[in-house]
Amino acid sequence: MLNKITVVGAGNVGATAAQRIAEKELARTVVMVDVADGIPQGKALDQWESAPVELFDSRVIGSNGYDESAGSDIVVITAGIARKPGMSRDDLLNTNAGIVKSVAEQVAKTSPKAIIIVVSNPLDVMCYVAMKASGFPRERVIGMAGVLDTARYRSFLAEALDVSVRDIQAMVLGGHGDTMVPLISYTTVSGIPITQLLAKDKLDAIVDRARNGGAEIVKFLKTGSAYYAPSSGAVQMVEAIAHDQKRILPCSAWLQGEYGMKDLFLGVPVKLGAKGMEKIIEVTLTDDEKAALAKSAEAVREPMGVIKL
Repeated sequence: MLNKITVVGAGNVGATAAQRIAEKELARTVVMVDVADGIPQGKALDQWESAPVELFDSRVIGSNGYDESAGSDIVVITAGIARKPGMSRDDLLNTNAGIVKSVAEQVAKTSPKAIIIVVSNPLDVMCYVAMKASGFPRERVIGMAGVLDTARYRSFLAEALDVSVRDIQAMVLGGHGDTMVPLISYTTVSGIPITQLLAKDKLDAIVDRARNGGAEIVKFLKTGSAYYAPSSGAVQMVEAIAHDQKRILPCSAWLQGEYGMKDLFLGVPVKLGAKGMEKIIEVTLTDDEKAALAKSAEAVREPMGVIKL
């Protein structure tokens, strides 16, 4: 169990992540930070009052500043405006860049040894903002995207095949958005290649649905965006780090030559442990997957060149 984990942003994603972190007892203290007066305090108190029922002893507290978060081992950044119907992730760029920059600067001051997990959108670019603003090494700034995208992909596959989600092995790489790259060549069901179980047209439809998984939920909700699955993805990463699990998970990482790419955040297989990103795993890709990953990288580079830090 870590000493302290902070979640910045007490909206739906942040509050749900904080609750799950507390219920799993990943830290002695879980701090929720948000600029909205009373919101983090109220939600934190509500969560703490659930402890006797859910049987956890992690203390949950809320704050409008960063004093209570000082010395955090992990900081999860969910702060930012949510995507609305008709809004692309890139529409969020300028507003959320300013928010994430401010948060990362505060984290660097109050928790200089923390590992940052970025959830704010547009994800890959916000990771870049957080790394530059904090001055942290790439091992300690990681983005939650591939875990969520992979979960969506796996859930749709399990539904189509009428099998347990536990038996779907899959990984989604690339940027978080329309250019994500599901690795069909590595997708199996208990070791059986997915191409032996699903026709190409059905598989293509599932891949397309996974790419648009967030937009599908936004369309239903109308006034909000996904938060149950995104918070689960973030907490899976937190748990891997807190328990030094050495999990191999698809995360947004700062590439320095891996996959032939440099100076950008992109979703790749990462070994997560106590030190944060402990290794980037380079896997062999098909020609189609290489081309798709290169296209995804360009979609990330373009907005990176627009933001001002």
